[in-house]
Amino acid sequence: MSKKVKRESDGMVYSTDSDFEFNSEFEESETLEPRLQKLIIRLETKQRGGKKATLIKGFVGKLSDMEALAKQLKNFCGTGGSIVDGEILIQGDNVKKVKDYLVSKGYKTNNI
Repeated sequence: MSKKVKRESDGMVYSTDSDFEFNSEFEESETLEPRLQKLIIRLETKQRGGKKATLIKGFVGKLSDMEALAKQLKNFCGTGGSIVDGEILIQGDNVKKVKDYLVSKGYKTNNI
């Protein structure tokens, strides 16, 4: 199950103005084509009790499209994962697998 990014506008908004409309600063942008996106892949162990996790950041697009990509990556790698703070997290050291999969789908990648 993926964790969704919490937006500040999830609470109630009150106004005495009858014509008030709430304008959120956070708007989901259209998802860019894979060939136009440059994703950064890195291996991280901090704050995970020494366990390794592969992080993918730099995805530009809708949250639903990011969730779909995360699900495809989890299935391809055969591991768990989630979306945390706008980054896709795949459990374990799967940098090479993730890079190979993303390149095969047309994404540009950069390892850190």
